[in-house]
Amino acid sequence: MFVAASTHCFHNQSFDDACHRIVDLEYDKVELWFDEQSGQLKPSEVAADPEQFVSRYQETTRLTPVAISLEHDVDLPTFTGLSKLAKLLQVMQITVPASPLGTPFNSEIDRLRAFLRVAGQDGVRVSIKTKTGLLTEDPDTSVELCQSVPGLGLTLDPSYFICGPHHDQPFDRVYPHVYHVQLRDTTPEQLQVQIGLGVIDYSRLISKLRRVGYNRALSVELLPAGDADGDRALEMRKLRMLLDSLL
Repeated sequence: MFVAASTHCFHNQSFDDACHRIVDLEYDKVELWFDEQSGQLKPSEVAADPEQFVSRYQETTRLTPVAISLEHDVDLPTFTGLSKLAKLLQVMQITVPASPLGTPFNSEIDRLRAFLRVAGQDGVRVSIKTKTGLLTEDPDTSVELCQSVPGLGLTLDPSYFICGPHHDQPFDRVYPHVYHVQLRDTTPEQLQVQIGLGVIDYSRLISKLRRVGYNRALSVELLPAGDADGDRALEMRKLRMLLDSLL
């Protein structure tokens, strides 16, 4: 396993500036966050010309890209362009959001199978993020989706299992399906708190991931909050050092 940082941590800055900040905090691997509503990386624009983005990326930073994460759902042509981008960057994993609660299960299976067919041609794995308000907000449904769509994995964000409507439900059964991990510190009452003030047992989490053979990224993903930029940088540095000490 290794530690990475998501450009989502600096959601209000340009992509170039976010990469520079991540380097300053002594990370060497990065997760690329895409959101059509942000000023950072828009899926439609990058997917339209992935080769141009690769050239821009290589001029911008020496950070090693390890994952792609989509904030919102995209149509199949856009996903096809992003899958091609992943192949060009030698990124083997894309996180897509699950559909909202209430979406018919069969419709979700069809959507995810279509993504897997496209990504499979590029040798890219697809995972859905565990998140409140989506079909993956509870561990049982998350696992059921993976079992219904062979090859599909999970992007484990334990914060939403700890601080959410299913906070009293254990989520150990999701570990065998984990393709990617996104982390911050959390309490049952608050989704994001300062590192060390939450209840996430990083040592236990890493131990459980090791048992199932997980050997990919632990991606630091701090959410938009009211903290000062300096505080955010400090929190990212603290979590990187903590995770490094456990690996």
